[in-house]
Amino acid sequence: MILLLDTDILIDFTLNRQPFSEAATTLIDLAQRRQYKAFIAWHSIANFYYLVTSKSKDIQTRNFLKDLMTFTEISPTSTKDVKYALDLPVPDFEDALQIAAARACQANYIITRNVKHYRKSPIKAKKPQEILKQYYPKR
Repeated sequence: MILLLDTDILIDFTLNRQPFSEAATTLIDLAQRRQYKAFIAWHSIANFYYLVTSKSKDIQTRNFLKDLMTFTEISPTSTKDVKYALDLPVPDFEDALQIAAARACQANYIITRNVKHYRKSPIKAKKPQEILKQYYPKR
């Protein structure tokens, strides 16, 4: 199975945001153990860095991203994917970029807490708890 992890999953994990961090941690752990193929959109890296780091935590954030890149991949997107995103009927362009990235890596699902933002997505979005219950019930 191929999953594209939305930026909010990474943030929930890193900042231990309750009550979301438990499911995010489980998903990250499963990715690290290669239980599914995990992808992240290119722009998620910049968004994540901007949202979670401060000058005093720059090295920690960079080290986290280096570790993350050992068990996830960046979705192989290009100009054509941005053009695709621009034509999607979704109000939030960042979400459209996530959809384009999911399409580019042939993801089965986009994993996000904001599934309502993906109602018109050709790739189904699921909450972390949904994917865990459906595919990893005995964890």
